[in-house]
Amino acid sequence: MAAIDLHIHSEYSSDGEFPVADIVGKCLGAQLTLFSLTDHNSVRGVGEAARLARERGVGFVPGIEIDCNYRGTDLHLLGYGIDWQSADFARLEEEVAAKVMASFGGMVDNLLKLGFSVDAEAVLEAAAGGLPTGELIAEVMLSDAKYHTPPLRPYMEGGARSDMPYINFYLDYFAQGRPAFVPVEYMDYRDAVELVRDNGGTPVVAHPGLNFRGREEVAEQLLDRGAAGLEVFNNYHTPEQAVYFTSLVLSKGALMTCGSDFHGKTKPRIAVGRFPADSRFDGRLSDFVNHVNRIGGQGV
Repeated sequence: MAAIDLHIHSEYSSDGEFPVADIVGKCLGAQLTLFSLTDHNSVRGVGEAARLARERGVGFVPGIEIDCNYRGTDLHLLGYGIDWQSADFARLEEEVAAKVMASFGGMVDNLLKLGFSVDAEAVLEAAAGGLPTGELIAEVMLSDAKYHTPPLRPYMEGGARSDMPYINFYLDYFAQGRPAFVPVEYMDYRDAVELVRDNGGTPVVAHPGLNFRGREEVAEQLLDRGAAGLEVFNNYHTPEQAVYFTSLVLSKGALMTCGSDFHGKTKPRIAVGRFPADSRFDGRLSDFVNHVNRIGGQGV
């Protein structure tokens, strides 16, 4: 199977790092034949990615990753082959940004109560007009010794959580159910599915084993309630989870996808085009590529 990566983030994601041109360069450097840009709740980079993909002769699938909620659990829905010029997606980005900004004060307050030292204004300045994420809060605290309180030590150089300090801090403190978590009222999962389908796209549940760890069977409900497929191969699933989701996809006649979930500095151990996969299912991945609307290239 040709090399593909269907889950990549650019600087248009709140926690992404690289400009779109750099992302395309990384895809070419990894010898990918097809990729998708799937920024969080945003399609602002899709037009440039499509143009550069055409110019450089690599296949491209317009994409997005939508924050949503299913029965009290936050999750991510990937939308592939979407009409990215639809006003629906600009509206989505605006609505999510307003909700995230409204939650920021509570995030900072929760950290202060837990014994951290953090300056909200410094985080907003570092955001430079973007969204102040949990990963950015960690980056600001780690970058200046005046914020180096004892609770931060595991994320500092040499600490137990220092391998990917920004995302580890987010997972430990801001992920759903963690000590500094502030709920954000994301759209209902079924509304997210409808948004993707209404705009010509194919909805796929991102890394279900990450959001539903220990409750992997929920993925079947998500397929029954509108998802066309699951992201089976990625950098989060255990081998056992990959086997489970593969079996589920096959039994349901659903689509199978794969992706690195590359972000840059927030997830420095994740590289474009690099994730565990199983060559026995190359044909199933090819089925997805042949199913979805794509731009340029020859597919798989």
